[in-house]
Amino acid sequence: MTPNTKYLSIKTLIVWVVMAITTLALVVTSSISLINQISNYKNELIGQVNVYAELISNIAIPSLQFDDSTVEEDNLKRLDAATFIEVVHIYRHVDGKQPTFFTSYNRKGNAPLPEKWQLIDKLKTPVLSGNAFEVIKPVSYDGQLLGYVYLKASAEALNRLTYSSIVTTLVALAIILIICYLLTLKLQKSLADPIVNMVTLVQRISRQRNYHERAIDTNIKELDILGKAFNDMLDRTQHYLSEREKAEQEQHKLQASLEEKVEHRTLALKKANQELIQTLEKLHQFQRQMVQNEKMASLGDMVAGVAHEVNTPIGLGVTASTMMLDRLGYIEKEFEAKTLKASSLSKFISEGQENLNIIYRNLNRAAELISSFKQVAVDQTSESNRIFSFAQLMDEILLSMRPKLKKYKHDIKLHCAADLFIETKAGPINQIVMNLIMNSIIHGFEFIDHGQIDIYIELISGNKINMRYVDNGRGIPEHLRKRIFDPFVTTKRGQGGSGLGMHLVYNLVTQALNGSITITSEEHQGVEFNILFPVRKIDTATMAKSS
Repeated sequence: MTPNTKYLSIKTLIVWVVMAITTLALVVTSSISLINQISNYKNELIGQVNVYAELISNIAIPSLQFDDSTVEEDNLKRLDAATFIEVVHIYRHVDGKQPTFFTSYNRKGNAPLPEKWQLIDKLKTPVLSGNAFEVIKPVSYDGQLLGYVYLKASAEALNRLTYSSIVTTLVALAIILIICYLLTLKLQKSLADPIVNMVTLVQRISRQRNYHERAIDTNIKELDILGKAFNDMLDRTQHYLSEREKAEQEQHKLQASLEEKVEHRTLALKKANQELIQTLEKLHQFQRQMVQNEKMASLGDMVAGVAHEVNTPIGLGVTASTMMLDRLGYIEKEFEAKTLKASSLSKFISEGQENLNIIYRNLNRAAELISSFKQVAVDQTSESNRIFSFAQLMDEILLSMRPKLKKYKHDIKLHCAADLFIETKAGPINQIVMNLIMNSIIHGFEFIDHGQIDIYIELISGNKINMRYVDNGRGIPEHLRKRIFDPFVTTKRGQGGSGLGMHLVYNLVTQALNGSITITSEEHQGVEFNILFPVRKIDTATMAKSS
């Protein structure tokens, strides 16, 4: 509960609830009774108005028949005895014409009223208008309409009766509420005092923790049951505390004997933890060294392959140049001996052109191989960003791997836009692609003569590269797929596999490129790697200007 929470005592609650229910019930019943009573008064007064209107109508029949307004005027003067009648008008009916004023009665003190025959349709029944009832009744004899009687009666009697009824009801309501309040106070005392005593007992036990006290009996059944249940709870609490004291004493004895054992075990655990930390440090150092060795071994293999690949065009160039030297010496001898023929010179020129073309093509090929190797080697050892064409980078990677790839009949297809220029770290991409391709060759295509590798490169959202690597190899089983990126996980244990290739790929993607990598594979259904990493796209127009 918050400090600002407002509490209600049970005493106050009993008074409020009982008085609220009683007041609501009395107000509702009194209101209904008062409304019915006022309605009865009103209906009774309306009945009297209707009776007088009918009586005046019947008395006015002879006067209207004989057109004697004097007699009727004398008859209306007798209405002085009916104190609530204020005004009476009698109108004569003429066929085809509007009703005409015949005679009237006005009680003393009331001002004459204008003619009311225009309200015949509205005042067919008594209508309360202001402080008076108004009604217009037709005067008929043997089915013939003779005229109309307009009667205005005072509603002052209704107002007096209404006021009297309201005052009487309010007085009775106040008396009943006072009596109810006194009875509620008595009920409050009989109900609340035992509860207050119980609350006081609970608070005292809570503060003093004296569980020997007990609740006293009451003459209220539910509170008596509560008190007995509370006493039973106190008995159980006493028993529990007694048992807990015994258990604490035993625990202290055990604790005293265990502290010494814990101290010895703690020292042993500290030594074991220290040894474990040192072992983990050595393991991490060994792991970093293994990863570095893996990178250098990959670079060494590439150097050896490129050196072997460069030997071929250089050897062909050397052979062609040797042949040129031999033919040049032969031509020189014939020239000095002055036996050189035009046909020999022409043949020498033709062979020289052919040999020079061979030397040029092979030296150019060697230069391309060396340039590609140089760029790949620089990328692998560099951690800085550079601007490059993604398609050209992939071509350089595949060219540097050709000494290894030409041993196999596997197809590698690159799906990348030629005009895709980006700025990012090229070295990690080199190592990722090389490791994925070698992983497919060594593991995925182990018993497959002709495999297929597709590499899809796509720029998404303007600043992210999505590299999708797919092969149709034998796939990865589920138990190995879950741990594929863990270090030292390999199926070639003891056969030259270190188990660091995919771990290196994962670190390069997530740490060097700040990207993410996911794998999808089923056994015998190939493998698919999805690599996503941020880059900065370079417009081709900007590249053209800079070049």
